[in-house]
Amino acid sequence: MERLALMFRHRSILGIAAGIVAGIWIVAHAGMPWLWALAVLGIPAQMLNEYNLHRFIFHLPPPERQWQFDLLYRAHYGHHDFPTNRELFFAPDFVVFPVLALNFALVWGVFSLVGTGWAIPAAAAIVLVGGGTTFLAYEWFHSTAHLPVRKTAVERHVTTLHNQHHFRDFSKWFHVTAGGEIIDRVMGTAIDTDALKSQQRIEFIRTLGMRPDDPRLVAARHRFATRYGLSDDEIARAARA
Repeated sequence: MERLALMFRHRSILGIAAGIVAGIWIVAHAGMPWLWALAVLGIPAQMLNEYNLHRFIFHLPPPERQWQFDLLYRAHYGHHDFPTNRELFFAPDFVVFPVLALNFALVWGVFSLVGTGWAIPAAAAIVLVGGGTTFLAYEWFHSTAHLPVRKTAVERHVTTLHNQHHFRDFSKWFHVTAGGEIIDRVMGTAIDTDALKSQQRIEFIRTLGMRPDDPRLVAARHRFATRYGLSDDEIARAARA
């Protein structure tokens, strides 16, 4: 219950949950029961989406302009900087909702181009029902990985791999949802057991390679301090890490 309460305090979670409900309504009223099978396609699609966003967008090189850096800090850098801050666990709505709309438009467009009369319910099944549910699973596993709670065997496995991303090598293990490690292995961003025994932790691991006292980081910490409950002491420690 603690994790659910934490998740559903965030607009992105509430918005995706509403999208799932809307998707279920659209598919249910389409009069084509076989459309429910399309929802399964949303699972691997969202896992690929999760991987690509995490690797190629959230881990972009730090921008020079402060406002651009602040956006990236809110999207992901801040979560690495303060990995136990619960307000920074979840993907921000300025990322989640545009990506959801883009995915829906792409799937709808593909089905429309091939001349189907059920493009909207197909997009609802794949993107809203299948993809939305997988996104909530991602947020569940991600928050679980960062919380000191009792975990199932699957949750412990996800936590172990995700901790390697945070505290060993931030260029590896971009998946979070259970089963997504297959993508990391295919894409060459997994850490095998032998390499893990000898690999040293990357320098400045919590700031994604930036010096912890970089002026952009310092400015972003102070900008978001009130919103995310960062104390002066936490900010000072982060600059010395």
